[in-house]
Amino acid sequence: MFAADLSTSRGRAKAWSHSLLADHAVFRVLWHNFAVVAPGRLYRSNHPTPAQLAAAARRHGIRTVINLRGHRPCGSDALSRDAAARLGLAHIDMALESRGAPHRERILRLAEIFRMMTPPALIHCKSGADRAGLAAGLFILLGGGTAQDALAQLSWRFGHMSKSRTGILDSFFLHYAATGERHGKNFLEWVREDYDEMALRRNFRAGGFAGFVNDRILRRE
Repeated sequence: MFAADLSTSRGRAKAWSHSLLADHAVFRVLWHNFAVVAPGRLYRSNHPTPAQLAAAARRHGIRTVINLRGHRPCGSDALSRDAAARLGLAHIDMALESRGAPHRERILRLAEIFRMMTPPALIHCKSGADRAGLAAGLFILLGGGTAQDALAQLSWRFGHMSKSRTGILDSFFLHYAATGERHGKNFLEWVREDYDEMALRRNFRAGGFAGFVNDRILRRE
């Protein structure tokens, strides 16, 4: 838990300070990486400020927030949880990785969350580029979409760099296209029966310069 009492002005100031400076929310205040995944069902963004979350709830009727960062001891996490509670929104933690092969168990858990959630829902990570793109792509595949449709959720438009280590997420969707979709296999069945995390990890190679920009300059999670 973040060590501050948000019921006090001092505690809220501490949370805002940590969010803006340590968690880089100063950039997210200016750039809200928001997009529609499925109208009336699912939306995506970077980690929303309380005002951005309130605006999304008002404009799109958001009823559920899915936090792809997982529970973190930071000001941004504390503020968004508090905002969700004040707005009467369900808040679900579902941590995903941005630089590793997606874990089978986490995909299955997210599939169950999507099935049981009260829509419309907002998925968010830190920057809204990688984990949000993965989750959005999974939602599309679970709804019967194609791997190509899922890949469109991982693009420069959202700040995703496919040549960096986060490109393993692109490779995941391509892996399904080649070993499941082309043979007419349902995505969820493929995940349960055929998906090979180790093979994906072993065969993926990231570009050095893109990785340097993503990891060292942008300092993405």
